[in-house]
Amino acid sequence: MSNQLIIIFVRNPELGRVKTRLAKAIGDEAALETYKILTKHTAKIAAKSTADKIVFYSQYVEDKDPWTLLECKKKKQAEGDLGDKMSAAFEQAFSLGYKQVVIVGSDVYSLKTEHITTAFAQLSKKDVVIGPAEDGGYYLLGLNFMIPELFKHKKWGSSTVLENSLKDLKKFNISLLEPLNDIDHFEDLKKEPQLLKQLNIYG
Repeated sequence: MSNQLIIIFVRNPELGRVKTRLAKAIGDEAALETYKILTKHTAKIAAKSTADKIVFYSQYVEDKDPWTLLECKKKKQAEGDLGDKMSAAFEQAFSLGYKQVVIVGSDVYSLKTEHITTAFAQLSKKDVVIGPAEDGGYYLLGLNFMIPELFKHKKWGSSTVLENSLKDLKKFNISLLEPLNDIDHFEDLKKEPQLLKQLNIYG
């Protein structure tokens, strides 16, 4: 067992239940295909890290999907809002004995293994590492210990998440990674030409 853990939050890839804001512009089928590509990309990136991995599913654990090829544990997310789900996942990780824990979503096509590697390196010097998303949220959060207030009183999915999180972290040492594009809307998708080519969508 490693001292380092990557938590990956994923949604079960069901038509009409993933990338719903993006689907308003490109339709449910294209939104589902987008999410499947993003999931495969995230799995490929995570596979290159030597850290242990746990994938948390939104509805139920998938038997056969891109994560099956990885040596990772699979679990279902806790009930509640995103803050509740992340808090429970971090609590579980630290209770298992991990010392450095990083959570990533599966919505960032520009995510590289180097971002995860850098996050763990920074956790050797800092209390918290955050990868800011361009939309005002974050695509990565790394902790050495629980900070309960991080997961409370946030309007998840809004542009205020990062700002409010930083307010909660004033007494801690923080490292910020480079901002990346979190794909939630068609404007975000248009910033990723390689992904658009795979979808045959041109905006």
